[in-house]
Amino acid sequence: MSLANQTCEPCKGGVAPMTRDEAAPYLAQLDAGWSLNAAGHLERRFEFGDFVGAMDFARRCGELAETHGHHPDLHIGWGRCTVELWTHKIDGLAVADFVMAAKIEADWAANAR
Repeated sequence: MSLANQTCEPCKGGVAPMTRDEAAPYLAQLDAGWSLNAAGHLERRFEFGDFVGAMDFARRCGELAETHGHHPDLHIGWGRCTVELWTHKIDGLAVADFVMAAKIEADWAANAR
C-alpha cells in the first residue's frame, strides 16, 4: 500500500525516533523533492507563481493536518511554501511523518498551479 493511502497513526511517545538509515526506505517512496534537513526533519520546498498559490497550498496543508492529527511546520514566502515534518513527541521521525508527507504530495499533485 502506498504511503498516501495509509493512516497517520499519532505517536504516543515512548519510542525512539528513526535513524537516517531507517528513514531512507521511506524517503525513497516520496518524490525527489523531499529530504532530511540538518535537524533530521523531513522537508520539502514547494514553488508557486505567486504568493496566493503558496497561501492556498498552506491552507490545504493545514486542513490535511487537522484531518490527520499531524501538524507540519509551514514556512511561507512569496512563491514558496516549505513543509517541515517531524514527530514532536519523540523529537524525530516516525512512519507517520512519511505518511503525512505523501498525503501533502498527493494534494500538491492534484492541485498544482
